[in-house]
Amino acid sequence: MKKIINDPADVIEDYIVGLIATEPHLARVEGWPVVVRSAAARKKDRVALVSGGGSGHEPAHAGYVGRGMLDAAVLGPVFTSPSVDAVYAAIRAVATPAGVVLIVKNYTGDRLNFGLAADMARADGIRVDMVIVADDAALGDESRVGRRGLTATVLAHKVAGAAAELGADSEEIVALTRDFLEGAATVGVALGPCFVPGAFRPNFDLGADEIEWGLGIHGEAGSERGPLVPSAEIAERLVGVLIDDLELRAGDEVVVLVNALGGTPDLDLRILSGDVLGALSERGIAVRLAWVGPFLTSLDMPGASLTIARVTDASLVLLMADAEVTAFPRTTVLRDAGAGEVVSTLTAAEAAGDQSEREAEVDMLADVAEAVAAAVVAAEPHLTDLDRKVGDGDLGTNLARGATAVLSRAALLRGRPTTERYLVGVSDILRREVGGTSGPLYSMFLLAMAERLRDRSEADAATWSAAFSAGVARIREVGGAAPGDSTMVDALQPAADALQAAPGTGLRAAVAAAHDGAESTAALRPSLGRSSYVGERAVGVPDPGAVAIALQLAEIARVVEARSPSC
Repeated sequence: MKKIINDPADVIEDYIVGLIATEPHLARVEGWPVVVRSAAARKKDRVALVSGGGSGHEPAHAGYVGRGMLDAAVLGPVFTSPSVDAVYAAIRAVATPAGVVLIVKNYTGDRLNFGLAADMARADGIRVDMVIVADDAALGDESRVGRRGLTATVLAHKVAGAAAELGADSEEIVALTRDFLEGAATVGVALGPCFVPGAFRPNFDLGADEIEWGLGIHGEAGSERGPLVPSAEIAERLVGVLIDDLELRAGDEVVVLVNALGGTPDLDLRILSGDVLGALSERGIAVRLAWVGPFLTSLDMPGASLTIARVTDASLVLLMADAEVTAFPRTTVLRDAGAGEVVSTLTAAEAAGDQSEREAEVDMLADVAEAVAAAVVAAEPHLTDLDRKVGDGDLGTNLARGATAVLSRAALLRGRPTTERYLVGVSDILRREVGGTSGPLYSMFLLAMAERLRDRSEADAATWSAAFSAGVARIREVGGAAPGDSTMVDALQPAADALQAAPGTGLRAAVAAAHDGAESTAALRPSLGRSSYVGERAVGVPDPGAVAIALQLAEIARVVEARSPSC
């Protein structure tokens, strides 16, 4: 099989050289087949993530090194686990005081080598935790060694990486990733074999009218051979296997990854992805996010794998968070749970849609949101000045960017028929426009509120108070912050408590509680968030994130009281 290589024995070294030469955010550990974030892209104040395995799966795993995903990838020989010492070198290169989490596919070699390297690092005093990916639905649970680790590994990198960027600790990252993987499964189909560099024959042969079902990722044959069938039939079978394996039902929300195995044209892959989404829609299963492309391949094998995973609002936010890596989209389009329409950008068609069943409170909500956005823009210099004293000075700019985007799309947002859809629309804008940690946190807050409001029987104050508390709880769950950590939670939690104590008349009390909570952060030594990086130097300055929350709640109260003075 013809390949563009030099010596087959040097393909991994040559690959690493070419990769880091063209990707400025990447570097390599000297003397080892380990790709890491470059010094400028590295962060030492949070948990580090390491993954890897045998090569031949490009762009995995080096393509996922970068902000929002991995800190290091260990590259073994083609389809062969990397050595213990290579994994140990990777751990040592990126370890931080917060620890290291290894994400490992369930193959005997990977588990042994990563596991022993973890033990060696622990002996050095490094905290190391491990997550095992075992998502192969083709073999089920019949094998004594368990399910193979397949393409859900990529999404595990995304969930864990986003959580790490938000400051979650090792225990939280492991729990979030394992919870996600519990609801994830993968099955594949191949139209032909792959060719290992330097080999003259593949591991198996297929006839012109044959395909392999249920294969792994190492060039091996599948669990069953059958006749070639159209894409729609392939999609039906793959979807059916995964629905049965995950016990999915109508109404469940999932994400979908349609993965090319290395030799599959985009034309074929898009046809298959359309058939997959159609098959899921017919069964009443809502696809919230979808990815299509080569994510974890088997060299040049023609074929595809399908990964389906259940999601919650919390895992959705992690999957949608920005990622600055070579091989994963920086942002991901959110699909509407009801109609399956793309809502990453608001279109004029939405604004011109049927308004006959439009909820009256959308206008009230829009008035509030636009007033808050204008107040945030006006407060940008103040918030920026505060953040320069205790952080990197970008909070005011980031929030103002998101607020400006909301204002620029105000008319289109007002065309949304329900409060839930309005909140989801604003959440999508903030996720895309607001950088750093604030964007995902604000997006997560609004998604949690939308979820709580979705099935409400009436739009009373108690329901809105409960929705606000749900948003605060979601931020605390994923971000890990609590009152006293000198973060936005110091303003949010007291406000939520005040609202819950008196839903009908507690708005003024909530504003006062948020203001007092924000001011109280000036006396704290921050343990989380942007201010924690400067330690004692932050004492005397209120947390900018908490101040921003207090400012926004005050503006909300002003607009609401102008309409309903009793609040």
